[in-house]
Amino acid sequence: MPNRIDPLSLRELLRTTAPPVLLDLREEGVFEKEHLLFATNLALSQLELSIRRLVPRFSTPVVLCDGGGKGKGEGSGEDGGENTEGNTEGLAERGAERLLRFGYGDVSILVGGVAGWKAAGLAVFSGFNVPSKAFGEFVEHAYGTPSLAPEELQTLIDSGRKMVIVDSRPMEEYTRMNIPGGINVPGGELVYRAHDIAPHPGTLVVVNCAGRTRSIIGAQSLINAGIPNQVTALRNGTMGWHLAGLQLERGGTKGPPEPSSAGSELGRQAASRVAARFGVRAVDAQTLKRWEGEAHRRTLYLMDVRIPEEYQEGHLPNARSAPGGQLVQGTDTYMADRGARVVLVDTDGVRANMTASWLIQMGWRDVHVLEAWPEGAEQVTGAFSEEIPGLETIDAEHITAAGLAERIRSAAESPLVVDLAPSPVYRRGHIPGAWFAIRAQLEAARQRLPAGDSLVLTSPDGVLAKLAAGDAAESGFKNIRVLAGGTAAWTAEGLPMETGEDRMASAPDDVFAKPYDHPDGVEQHMRNYLDWEVTLVEQIEKSGEISYRIFPET
Repeated sequence: MPNRIDPLSLRELLRTTAPPVLLDLREEGVFEKEHLLFATNLALSQLELSIRRLVPRFSTPVVLCDGGGKGKGEGSGEDGGENTEGNTEGLAERGAERLLRFGYGDVSILVGGVAGWKAAGLAVFSGFNVPSKAFGEFVEHAYGTPSLAPEELQTLIDSGRKMVIVDSRPMEEYTRMNIPGGINVPGGELVYRAHDIAPHPGTLVVVNCAGRTRSIIGAQSLINAGIPNQVTALRNGTMGWHLAGLQLERGGTKGPPEPSSAGSELGRQAASRVAARFGVRAVDAQTLKRWEGEAHRRTLYLMDVRIPEEYQEGHLPNARSAPGGQLVQGTDTYMADRGARVVLVDTDGVRANMTASWLIQMGWRDVHVLEAWPEGAEQVTGAFSEEIPGLETIDAEHITAAGLAERIRSAAESPLVVDLAPSPVYRRGHIPGAWFAIRAQLEAARQRLPAGDSLVLTSPDGVLAKLAAGDAAESGFKNIRVLAGGTAAWTAEGLPMETGEDRMASAPDDVFAKPYDHPDGVEQHMRNYLDWEVTLVEQIEKSGEISYRIFPET
């Protein structure tokens, strides 16, 4: 049986040097509206897919949180979905049962969930990656990171000023929209590549992202590294550019050149200076091996901070991909245990040292950099092979894409197809006639679905659908099959797809919509988001829950 913990007791534990992991099991779109500051969002629907990544140690103390209040596990709205308060009573109990079954031995439930936390007079926050987002605003204020308004940058562009505009987001975000003339240099790569991007000291370097955080952190990274160029952030990023009435480019693929030998050496020297200033500690391969042997007693996160393409070409067997800029941007997305050891790795220390310097300033207490890529070390290629607890024990009946297509063509035998993909993925394309549903809400969704003699579950690759087969049986569905290979197998067969959201058995609150993803009112959503970022520091200070660290320049 899980333990119970009241809000005030949890608050005290979260302030210790070895706090428990706090997991909020509500869907992303509900979590975003209000949550506890240090909560990591891991929807019950996705629990098995990410729990071993976020909480790799079975003895880790874990506290589970839901919305609390009144209602069933699938929500207390009259239509069976989430209500306006996000009350999701029952999710924590269901999650605890799964974690205990998987072998996690120290599981507690927050009494009253978010509603109980608020009733105790404690602060809640909206948005995502709040500790990281607030940190970006803290950095700007603490270090005086310079910035340019979009109109000022456009004036400089028109004047012919020698400059380079670097977009510090991942390539897929850059491709969606970028500042005209900008090149893609993800934030963790900036110091590693800066000396080849802007070799002449007279070149102005402008760093942008979609909003504020990665622009600020990227610009301050270059300043901390001591590059001779003038460096500035683009205030409010691509959203600010759009709101200023300026045009964005779309479909860009322009990345930086590979570092030269001279550029690489300058990058190493710069990162070494940063490591010394911020107290980054190095660890050798022998110590890392010992820590890996102790990972059952103390959580160890081994993070490869290079870009994903480099990671997939070859990485240490136990290292997970966490590109440096993204890790700083969303620490809670990658690491749920704030009392863990963290070891960052790359090939020459530049990106690892720069990333570590930011984690230390954010308050992470035990951050290290692998001092040298182990000579002759075993490497593996491709993506990390994630453990999915419980998957192999599920005895689900499968149906092939061809077999499902044939049954759909036969009106007398046409099954009910339920797609468990994220709602944006469902909108972009799904099997004709399929219904959208959220896994954790299958029981409530059943009330909206048409009656049928058989059910076929699908998801993008079929894994989530297989995990959901037992949930469907518990919710009263009969004759359940799983589409082998998921919707990807359907498209691989060249079978037709349809778009839209005509058949939604669950409210699409599983995914938080970014400001520019909204179908209407985009500009107002952008303004609201930027205002939210700016006010985060004040909210954090009022709560008294985070102490960021300042390192004066020596």
